[in-house]
Amino acid sequence: MQVDNSFDAIVVGSGITGGWAAKELTESGLKVLMIERGPMVEHQVDYNTETLAPWELPFHGFGDPGMRERDYPIQGHSGFLDEWNHRFFVKDHENPYQTPADRPFAWIRGYQLGGKSLLWGRQSYRWSDYDFEANKRDGHGVDWPIRYADLAPWYDKVEEFAGISGSFEALPQLPDGKFQPPMQLNHVEKAFKATIEDEFPGRTLIIGRVANMTEDKEGRSRCQYRNICSRGCSYGGYFSTQSSTLPAARATGNLTLVTDSRVVGIDYDPLERRATGVRTVNEATGTGHTYNARVIFVCGGALNSVLLLMLSRSEQFPRGLGNSSGALGRGIMDHATSAVGGTVSGFLEHNYYGNRPNGFYIPRFRNITEPKEGMLRGYAMQGSALRANWKRGLRRPGVGAEFKNGLRQPGEWQLVMASFAECLPRDANHVSLDEANLDSHGLPQLKIDVTWSDNEVALLRDAIAESVRMMTAFGVPVSADDPHPNTPGSAIHEMGGARMGHDPSTSVLNKYSQLHDVRNVFVTDGAAMSSSACQNPSLTYMAITARACASAVSMLQNHSL
Repeated sequence: MQVDNSFDAIVVGSGITGGWAAKELTESGLKVLMIERGPMVEHQVDYNTETLAPWELPFHGFGDPGMRERDYPIQGHSGFLDEWNHRFFVKDHENPYQTPADRPFAWIRGYQLGGKSLLWGRQSYRWSDYDFEANKRDGHGVDWPIRYADLAPWYDKVEEFAGISGSFEALPQLPDGKFQPPMQLNHVEKAFKATIEDEFPGRTLIIGRVANMTEDKEGRSRCQYRNICSRGCSYGGYFSTQSSTLPAARATGNLTLVTDSRVVGIDYDPLERRATGVRTVNEATGTGHTYNARVIFVCGGALNSVLLLMLSRSEQFPRGLGNSSGALGRGIMDHATSAVGGTVSGFLEHNYYGNRPNGFYIPRFRNITEPKEGMLRGYAMQGSALRANWKRGLRRPGVGAEFKNGLRQPGEWQLVMASFAECLPRDANHVSLDEANLDSHGLPQLKIDVTWSDNEVALLRDAIAESVRMMTAFGVPVSADDPHPNTPGSAIHEMGGARMGHDPSTSVLNKYSQLHDVRNVFVTDGAAMSSSACQNPSLTYMAITARACASAVSMLQNHSL
């Protein structure tokens, strides 16, 4: 396919934010090129394992242990990789990076059209001013240049288009949004909610706010309660680039899409003090190509976006494009997590129909309704109550017809809760170029150096103790030792590295997500985050992207870019 060299805008990446950038910019009349490093995945057509039953797969859904060990030793940390969806994860040995020997980092990635929008957990929560003001309030990190009021209309926009289901709760730390009707808690979860709200005033349990639709939208059908989202959903029941933003961008006639091409550099004109375009390398052939544009949106995922800026070195920016502050690569964050669970007595007369792809959510109460000395910020909890299925037989001795027939019936109820603790933005958590280790294109690999601080460990210890208290009050016996936090990265909420801020000497981006130093380059994915909050961040990425696109279009129209 012959592709023109010049466009109004280039979008690097096709995941959650890249899809939104393509949609917003094309709908504003710009001619847009979206570049994806991975292969084409067409909606419906290429979800080739979506409807396969376990017995139709060579390893009945569990996957080839040899292949998992060989190709996906890091991606397996995600907890989502299986025999149906493994092709949507990168092979680790083909995509190396470096970490200190004693500080591992699990970099979970999906390189294909749609990126991790095909794989994400879909939990969608607004941030509040408790989050946007936290850095200024306690002095950790740089002050966000935006507040909730700046993003509120953009949260409205992306929620209505994406299709977020949820309940209205009037909680100051978790603003309500433009929701479709909520999914329903099951019997055990309703009883657990009643216990928590009766015995722990200031806490509440709600159904998760999730990008799975409960009402049809044009071109998309409501969620079918299959809970196989990561295989791709032909119904379009959950938000992904393929189901939502890409069709909208294509409908304008203004989108050009290039796949299998990695962007390896952004070109900069020192006389004009602006970026002129990007350089790509075809992943299959190794051939290079240059594309030009008036504006560039970098949406490759937090760490890849930072890597691209670092690789885009020049005489003017020897430490990376837009890095006069030295802040590029600093302040990397993820969520620290740990979980507890137990068996619920009773409720065996109750069951549920279908597989709800969502759980419950306990919004942050620590240092909101319940202050506590010795720790900053807070945590939220996510969980669910489910009846054990036939797989419980894998952990029990038994043989014969009676054992097999017993596994055909639902087992006891299980209650599981995972805590997500906010990570403080610290410059010690950083990424850099490793000049001694090169990738397949001869470019420096990324070196990631991230560890948890005492504050994250303290938050998790508190979260586990409070989880045990709530479950014990509900009559669920559970024991938990001091928590062992997850490997950084494995929560798949990596953020930071090109933070927003007021001051160009301490931040990389301004309030519109523009590089302070190069005004026609915008970064709107997780790299832009100045703090991590404890809520899942993807909805905020979408709102930031939509807002930045509107700003870029206005600037182009006013000839200020």
